[in-house]
Amino acid sequence: MGNQPPTVVSLFAGAGGMDQGFQAAGFHVVWANEIDSNAARTYRANLGRHLVEGDIKKIPSSQIPQCDLVIGGPPCQGFSVAGKMDPDDPRSELLWQFVRIVQDKSPLAFVMENVKALATLDRWAEIRGLLVRRFQMLGYDLQYRVLDASRFGVPQQRERVFFIGTRRGDASTLHPDPATDRVSVRDALKVLPPFGTTGNDSICRAIIVPAKRPVMRPSPYAGMLFNGLGRPIRLDSSAPTLPASMGGNKTPIIDQRALETGAANWVESYHEHLRGGGAPFSEVPSYLRRLTVEECAVIQSFPRTYRFSGRQSSRFCQIGNAVPPLLAFHVARRLKAVLFDEPLQPTGSSLTRRYSQATLFDSSTDYTESPRLLVR
Repeated sequence: MGNQPPTVVSLFAGAGGMDQGFQAAGFHVVWANEIDSNAARTYRANLGRHLVEGDIKKIPSSQIPQCDLVIGGPPCQGFSVAGKMDPDDPRSELLWQFVRIVQDKSPLAFVMENVKALATLDRWAEIRGLLVRRFQMLGYDLQYRVLDASRFGVPQQRERVFFIGTRRGDASTLHPDPATDRVSVRDALKVLPPFGTTGNDSICRAIIVPAKRPVMRPSPYAGMLFNGLGRPIRLDSSAPTLPASMGGNKTPIIDQRALETGAANWVESYHEHLRGGGAPFSEVPSYLRRLTVEECAVIQSFPRTYRFSGRQSSRFCQIGNAVPPLLAFHVARRLKAVLFDEPLQPTGSSLTRRYSQATLFDSSTDYTESPRLLVR
């Protein structure tokens, strides 16, 4: 065994969420690809110059290095219930580009992330079956499982499917078990400077307007009480899934007074007012606002020091499209433990505590044992 870390090729890397988590777990990303220029700049600024910008369909496999793992999250808009769920969406074809690279590079293992719908809806059963059979024909034992990021220390309820295949051992052992601790939005945001100050001042200016015909639900956090799709956030729980369409009136809403003082969220009293037969308000209090770019990045579990490139709308989009780095970290450390027969170090409260202090991915902290080179 050598003393070099296992190597990774990353496809559809985006702003680098999955790569950040894998590198924190002791993997070495040697090559990455992303087509969006803003996301590519973000990636290079934080993770290195090994990213090749461009359309993966036009990149020959011969230009991609050999590796131990292939990872990536092909665009999911064609499968997402938040979109049109169009089977003919050309972005859905990129699943097969992922398969092509796995076939040509023949890594020891791969990890492919996508939306929950690809794993659970009957309309995608044929594509699921094709994927499974194709990977099995390539010699991989394949398992897929839906993971909720909030079960792994990410302050966000975000369910995504992870297809994990391996040439060594049983793939069912490669999915991580949930962490024991959960992190609330309130605790996560403690790592940031106060709202509106340097380091937390990428402010979304979209006005919050009460809906004239609110869509009511039992919970004030589940209905449609405002114009647009921006939902209010329960501070002492996990945030709802952050969408890539943030930046305008789809950006989640937060109660600044409740954040600062611990007071009840205004939306709860407004919800009770509506349930009691009251008329919708024409405006909201000034302390109701939308999340900043920096707050969204922390809720997505990016390190506090991570810097995003491009216009503000692009930065919101990059965050919403990303795999939460902390979730990727848990997937990666489980893979590393199983593939190398290494003891899986417990995380629990200590990991969550380090995260809440914004030091989880601090380069000065050693989070893993010395990585070892995979033996074919």
